Amino acid sequence: MCGRTSCHLPRDVLTRACAYQDRRGQQRFPEWRDPDKYYPSYNKSPQSCSPVLLSRLHFEKDADSSERIIAPMRWGLVPSWFKEDDPSKLQFNMSNCRSDTILEKRSFKVPLGKGRRCVVLADGFYEWQRCQVTSQRQPYFIYFPQVKTEKSGSIGATDGPEVWEKVWDNWRLLTMAGIFDCWEPPEGGNLLYSYAIITVDSCQSLSDIHPRMPAILDGEEAVSRWLDFGEVSAREALKLIHPVENITFHPVSVVVNNSRNNTPECLTPLHLVVKKEPRASSSSQKMMQWLATKSPKKEDPRTPQKDKADVPQWSSQFLQKSPLATKRGGAGLLERWLKQETEEPAAKRAHSQ
Repeated sequence: MCGRTSCHLPRDVLTRACAYQDRRGQQRFPEWRDPDKYYPSYNKSPQSCSPVLLSRLHFEKDADSSERIIAPMRWGLVPSWFKEDDPSKLQFNMSNCRSDTILEKRSFKVPLGKGRRCVVLADGFYEWQRCQVTSQRQPYFIYFPQVKTEKSGSIGATDGPEVWEKVWDNWRLLTMAGIFDCWEPPEGGNLLYSYAIITVDSCQSLSDIHPRMPAILDGEEAVSRWLDFGEVSAREALKLIHPVENITFHPVSVVVNNSRNNTPECLTPLHLVVKKEPRASSSSQKMMQWLATKSPKKEDPRTPQKDKADVPQWSSQFLQKSPLATKRGGAGLLERWLKQETEEPAAKRAHSQ
């Protein structure tokens, strides 16, 4: 599934990141529809608005279906046939759409048949891995591998904060396949455009984090074919929906768990997050000073350990394996006990009986 994303880029940067070639091969930027509804955020959840790409033909009957529009839409599809006056009264979670049931459920089958395909834009998405022993969940930020540039240099989870500050001007946006629909209030009013993200089985590299992932469109050709409903049928477009291995990730702070938190810390690699130490009270400071003078520290005789920061890290190393812990030395104690039992003199055993 996909329940949280980040899309914090300013509108002009986001527009440049969506540059494309139209059917005539001309370089173009998509035009915005309702740009004032776009609110950048590091922590977007369902029912918030996110930018999506879609064909201009949805709004202009004579338009070229290869031309693109960016429009902020509500995350969580509201079907056009919904009869209530308030979208929040919808009883079902429509933020995701499973690829294996997209042709079975009316809410998704109808807009798909109308060509209402879109591409959901994001810096990346978040997913949580559950630890088998403690039941705690570790969040990860998942995104496309980024290309090295002169401005950003090497880009990766192990890079320093200064690199992560420079990288966003050249960030490759994550492009996820979606279905959208248009709902009109029964009593009249503004039309509501909303979408659902299509999900598939996780690729191999993400399967240890979660069994499902968004259907990611990797490359300009895949994005173009998914959007161009005028030239590409639904049957052909659905062939683009499958797990993608071209993905990377890193662990992030649990601050992202609360959707109200909207700070860069949400997606910053965990080892770069500066932990705020609690400030000690005046009485605590006096006690610490007294302990420092009256109880000098003993030297640690252990061999100094290599700093973990010196060890190279890769996406696969970030995954937490959570086998059940075994008792230390348990097998050795049992073997020694059994050995003593076999070597015990017969006379002693008879006496004990």
